[in-house]
Amino acid sequence: MSRIDGPDGPMPDTMDNRETNQRASWLESFLGGTPGRVVVRLILMSLVVGFLMSIFGISPDAIFRSIQGFINSIFDNGFGVFRDAFAYMLTGAVIVLPLWFIGRLMAAGRRR
Repeated sequence: MSRIDGPDGPMPDTMDNRETNQRASWLESFLGGTPGRVVVRLILMSLVVGFLMSIFGISPDAIFRSIQGFINSIFDNGFGVFRDAFAYMLTGAVIVLPLWFIGRLMAAGRRR
């Protein structure tokens, strides 16, 4: 190879052996790192969190029962809201529909 003259004199013959910056694969982008590192990180974090949960007396079974109770209360209260709304609609319809019908009859009488 030939020497190239730079601003400070001749430059030595060297090849740039550095790796080019390669884009991370979609899997590494999704996981946030290489699969091996992510697995090790998750295992360590799970160990620490599990230890802390056991110190405070929290079990996975208690968490799942709490979530189940929360979802059940949403359904119970949510459908109760629909039941109440339907009852309000029927109560209002007892007044609104006759008034609407009388109004339509009066408007039809004026058009003739």
